Amino acid sequence: MKGEVKKVVLAYSGGLDTSVILKWLKNEYGCEVIAFTADVGQAEEIDHLEEKAIATGASKVYIEDLREEFARDYVFTAVKANAIYEGTYLLGTSIARPLIAKRQVEIAQIEGADAVAHGSTGKGNDQVRFELTYYALNPYIRVISPWREWQFKSREDLIAYARENGIPVPVTKQKPYSSDRNLLHISFEGGILEDPWSEPPENMFILSVSPEKAPDSPTVIEIDFEDGVAKRIDGKTFSPATLLSKLNELGGRNGIGRVDMVENRYVGMKSRGVYETPGGTILHVAHRAIESITMDREVMHLRDSLINKVAELIYYGFWYSPEMEALKAFTEQAQKGVTGTVRLKLYKGNTIVAGRKSPRSLYRQDFATFDKDAVYNQGDASGFIKLNALRLRVRAMVEGK
Repeated sequence: MKGEVKKVVLAYSGGLDTSVILKWLKNEYGCEVIAFTADVGQAEEIDHLEEKAIATGASKVYIEDLREEFARDYVFTAVKANAIYEGTYLLGTSIARPLIAKRQVEIAQIEGADAVAHGSTGKGNDQVRFELTYYALNPYIRVISPWREWQFKSREDLIAYARENGIPVPVTKQKPYSSDRNLLHISFEGGILEDPWSEPPENMFILSVSPEKAPDSPTVIEIDFEDGVAKRIDGKTFSPATLLSKLNELGGRNGIGRVDMVENRYVGMKSRGVYETPGGTILHVAHRAIESITMDREVMHLRDSLINKVAELIYYGFWYSPEMEALKAFTEQAQKGVTGTVRLKLYKGNTIVAGRKSPRSLYRQDFATFDKDAVYNQGDASGFIKLNALRLRVRAMVEGK
């Protein structure tokens, strides 16, 4: 037995991997294990998780509803920054990890635990996201990553260990891919999806119908924003989590939010991922639309230059880093006045902007009109253009054109 650890808090889902890890920690480290399950909207059955964890050897179980905090402080923060990884991925899995790991560290402190553990594999991004958060919040915490320590090589090895140790093994047919779900999205990877030429099977999708089977008439909605945060749908106020759930329902019904991409993992390999993010897709489109009439040009362009950086920091796991703190502060400042209403048409996989209005609008029809106006002298443009062309003209002269 590895006696260095007395008590460990395990991020526990109740599936095969974390059930085996719970028993393995007790067998290998001879330590007390506290199981922690975060409800971030995964919609999985958690009613019997406590008794299952206790039966597997946990001394105590925490099951906590973090959905509102997840939507308010993490998802909506990413939306305000328009954070998209590699132009496609809305960071559904990535954005949940710092919250789960944060609460895990807090529970470890409450319980006087000297270690935390997770079930992420040694080839993926999640191990990095969890552990960077652990160390950022408690630089002295002991981290146990069983997949990097034990000798198990396959799911069959885990099943055999589970049977040897009296851990119930589900008899349902295993899905030929892995999935991860929360309030923002559901992801699918591995198994039959590892061939990037192979189209995902239609029966795999959970949150959305195919665009081909979506209604033949659009669903029209209006979303109200206050300082970059969505507050109301069609005039009705929702909490962050319930608003996101409502948009998931509306988007999924209209075939919105499906993504199939090959992304670059932080650990160095490429990975094919398929995602459903209906509500997040709608929020992103609506947010950019309200920004278009409320955000100053130079602030917008500066913010847009930082989108990739914010997305990378979230994807790589640096949510609790000094650079992320600085970028979040800038984002909050840039979002002041991003207030108003966006009208959208949801139609067969498309989120179409049909209108936008704001009491803080910087758009002035009397300035922008092509009809007669009293505020803009078109002749002034000549000097403006010549001044901007000066360096181009000098260069052309030097080159002898």
